[in-house]
Amino acid sequence: MAKKITVDRLSDEIMDALEEYKEMTDEVVQTAVDTVSKETKKLVQAGSPVQTGGYQKGWAVKKTSAKAGQVSITVYNRKKPGLTHLLEKGHAKRGGGRVAGQPHIAPAEQYAVSELENKIKRGLS
Repeated sequence: MAKKITVDRLSDEIMDALEEYKEMTDEVVQTAVDTVSKETKKLVQAGSPVQTGGYQKGWAVKKTSAKAGQVSITVYNRKKPGLTHLLEKGHAKRGGGRVAGQPHIAPAEQYAVSELENKIKRGLS
């Protein structure tokens, strides 16, 4: 049902409606980011090379920043952070030659980008 307001209250009502929409979108984005970051961590763990298991078990999710309207979450390897680039891209061997890379981070990143976009669109519609 329509709400009758005076012209004097019009700007206040518009601001209230915009604030309510902002709170709803912030909530949708926060839940989408949380779920997608956990799924991404599981994908990276599943695709990680396993020699002793320490690298694979070392993946973690950390909230980097949470300002008004912004959320940053990082998926990183807390146990062996120096290996991520070497295993993803490959590297030179000590005696000569190269070790082929095993892409396991890039596919999870692509999944996270597309899935986050889809979850936010579904949440706002």
